[in-house]
Amino acid sequence: MPDIHIERNHALGITGAREVARQWMQQVEQDYGLECTYTEGETSDVAQFSRAGIDGTVEVTADTLTLEATLGFLFSSFSDQIEQKIAKNLDALLDAPGGKSRFA
Repeated sequence: MPDIHIERNHALGITGAREVARQWMQQVEQDYGLECTYTEGETSDVAQFSRAGIDGTVEVTADTLTLEATLGFLFSSFSDQIEQKIAKNLDALLDAPGGKSRFA
């Protein structure tokens, strides 16, 4: 069972959602040193991310983004704060015109 589960509905379609997911991945790679991979599918895509202490996925569909992450022991005590920051960042990207936004 993941420590963090965030699901957001959107009206971006699969193309727009892919762009948001890629922007999110690029930002977390730069800011937090996460290693990310992105795999496109016919009806959904999966972005995987990891580094010491955190592993997870973002499932991208035409109408939802679902992030699940498992935290290591050192990060688990901060799971509420980490989840709030991730949710805020995803919401900023989803709410921005064209899906473009910088994280707070």
